[in-house]
Formats: sequence, C-alpha cells, structure tokens
Amino acid sequence: MTAPTLPALRPLTLGPHQVWPPVVLAPMAGITNVGFRRLCREQGGGIYVCEMITTRALVERNPKTLRMIAFGADEQPRSLQLYGTDPEITAAAVRIVVERNLADHIDLNFGCPVPKVTRRGGGSALPWRRRLFARLVRAAVDAASPAGVPVTVKMRKGIDDDHLTYVEAGLAAQDAGVAAVALHGRTAAQRYSGTADWDAIATLKQALDVPVLGNGDIWEADDALRMVAHTGVDGVVIGRGCLGRPWLFADLEAAFTGRTERRLPNLGEVAATMRRHAELLVDQFVAGARNPARGERDGCTDFRKHVAWYLKGFPVGSELRRSLAMIDSLAQLDDLLGKLDPTVPFPVETLGQPRGRTNSPGKVALPDGWLASRDDDTPPDGAELDDSGG
Repeated sequence: MTAPTLPALRPLTLGPHQVWPPVVLAPMAGITNVGFRRLCREQGGGIYVCEMITTRALVERNPKTLRMIAFGADEQPRSLQLYGTDPEITAAAVRIVVERNLADHIDLNFGCPVPKVTRRGGGSALPWRRRLFARLVRAAVDAASPAGVPVTVKMRKGIDDDHLTYVEAGLAAQDAGVAAVALHGRTAAQRYSGTADWDAIATLKQALDVPVLGNGDIWEADDALRMVAHTGVDGVVIGRGCLGRPWLFADLEAAFTGRTERRLPNLGEVAATMRRHAELLVDQFVAGARNPARGERDGCTDFRKHVAWYLKGFPVGSELRRSLAMIDSLAQLDDLLGKLDPTVPFPVETLGQPRGRTNSPGKVALPDGWLASRDDDTPPDGAELDDSGG
C-alpha cells in the first residue's frame, strides 16, 4: 500500500503544552486509570486522559471521584475530562481543578451516547441546545483561563443524521475560547456501529481555525496517517484501538515521525506486556489500600477485563483464557502466563479489525420535548450525574 501524502506535521498545541506526537488517548470508563496510562506512556508520546469526572461529583467532593483524579509523578501534562450539563456547576468544578492544581488540561465531554446520559440531555445530546452548549463551554474556559489551563471539547456529529450539530457546535466552542475540538465521526444514534465519517471530520477542520482532532476507526497507526491525509486534522484521538494493544502508541510515534516499523509481538511479548499491565494496576490499587493484600486482589480483578483483548486471535484454549480472566494474585497470573507458548506469532489477521465494544445503531433516548427548542439554555433537569467514570 502506498503511504498517504501527509500535510506538514507539527506538535499539537494545547495552550502552553506542545504534544508530540499529536496523539490523544481518549478517556474510557474503567480503562484509562493511572496504571493503564503509564503502560501506554511507556510505549510512546502523546497526551493521556484520565477517566471521565462528573462536575457535580467533583463539586460535592465525592470520595470516589477525588480518588480517580490521580496522576503519575512524571505524567505531563495531566489531562482530565469533565462531564457536566450546568454551566454554573461546571465553572465551579473547573475552579476546583485550577485552585487545587489537579490537572494541566481540561476536556469537556459532549460525545457520550449512553442512554442513561442522553435521556437526561447530557453527553452527545447537549450540543443540540446550542445556547446552553455555548454557555457551558464559555463558563469552563472563563474559569480555567486565569490559570492558563487550556480547555478542549470532544463531541460527535450530532444526535442522528437529521439532527447534526458538529459544525455549529465547533464554531461556538471556538468562539468560547477552546484550545481544540475533537470530533468522533459518528452520531449518537450510531453508537459504536458502522463506519466513522471522516468526511465530516474534514468538514469541521475546514470550518475552524483552532486545532481539530479526529476520532473513529483508528485501529492501526497507518489508519491515523490515512485520517490525517484525508481530513487534514492536527491530531488523532485513540479509543478502542488500543485495548489489549498498548504498543499501538509505539506504532503511532513511529508513524508520525516517518518510520515504517510496526510492532507485531509474539505471544511471549504479549504475555510480558500483560504482566507489566497487571503489575502497574496492583501498584495503583496497593497505593490506595490500607491492606496490601486487598490492593493486589483489586488490581488483579481490574486487570481481568483486559485478558480477552490481549489474547484476541491467539490460539489459546478456552480453559486457560477463563482462568486468566479470574486471577486474584500476580503469582497466579505468572503461573498461567507460563503455560502460554511464547513462540506463537502475532495473529496478523486481526490487524485493522474493530476492538472493544460494538453495538447496533438505535434511536437516541432524549428528554421529552428536547428537540422542540434549540435555544432553550436551561440546564436539563436531573442530568448532573453524581458518579464519575462513565
């Protein structure tokens, strides 16, 4: 395949921060914690966003939420995503971030398509209420600006193909002073089905002066190069593509610096990565636990969800897979990983294939009368979630 012709690539500028390569790890609930972010950062450069934090939970000093706002000592810039629907609560949450020096960059979530969020008018439903959207973004920017903390937004194309909002919302966010706009090239109705619309991402890039980031269907580093060539975006956002494949960030760094090598780890190398991932999670949970044994068990429990992603395509028996997905200790993990054949080559047939959640398109759950007025700037009733993480 002929390499795509790329525009001149530069570091991604987010306020005072220069990010190279121009790659962003998308926040994923239950995934992008301290341990996983460190594992990815060990592979390559970029900006790595922690799990989503809800503004209400932060303002109310929810203990779980405060524990989730954690970064490694060498993690720079520290990137935090906030979910909110009320401009005043969002501004209060941003002021807490700034005053307590909790993060160096704030992203606002307007992309979540989950029914429990959209049926309350939050996430990917909120940009339809354009005046409310503009108020909320401006409130966040105004609260963050005195400290020089850049604010970005991440959104979808719209609610569905009949209710697209991405260009109008992007322009409103730009007018409010955001540092960049990220677009997932799907509607809320698509959820994670079908194909991402890279043409829409190109349209947004042409419409805005601030940096635009593209998200959707980047499964390999060469997909990122194709997206940049197709859309002209200033950077890419990586979500499901890195599940069970943190070395994707090494490939992305190579790709953006013009190198052709790509990682195809054999099963032994994958096992070593799995062990490192579990170790980092255990370190994270032990640090936050009164009982180290409980911390190790919790870290291993958190690791279980990653097993199927790491082993996708490898000829590993169902009994061994099941046992790996039930570990309680690192010693148990070591014993089971030792039963893998380290010489098995990487299953190249899985390259370019979707990873993580997939589902069917469907009607978006919305509050009664939500579509009737685009100019109602009243915060949706009951949409301020009191629990972080998605």
